[in-house]
Amino acid sequence: MSESFSSLVDTFKNVGVSRAYGPAVNVAGEEIIPVAVVSFGFGGGSSPDDGPSGNGGSGGGGGGLVVPLGVYAKGMSGRMTFRPNTVVVLVALAPLVCAVGVSIRGILRTVRRHG
Repeated sequence: MSESFSSLVDTFKNVGVSRAYGPAVNVAGEEIIPVAVVSFGFGGGSSPDDGPSGNGGSGGGGGGLVVPLGVYAKGMSGRMTFRPNTVVVLVALAPLVCAVGVSIRGILRTVRRHG
């Protein structure tokens, strides 16, 4: 099991900033650099007493997530600007909007009861 884990660690050793920013690409005379949130997680375990015959058992798993945030764009003027992915921004703001709505509803209920 330790050999497998070592191999897994070596494979994902370079995950980080280099994976969050993509290579620069020219599109319609504009240089763009894609930006994403990259996350990986792994786990595993074993027990000598587990298993149907008492011989022990082991297991493991992992997963990853990549969320495209937007792009850095360098236009003809040479100025670099960030352009967010509007779908991701809307999805990210949905829980915040719901939390604010629930808070306002709670405040209004309290004011009505005591006012």
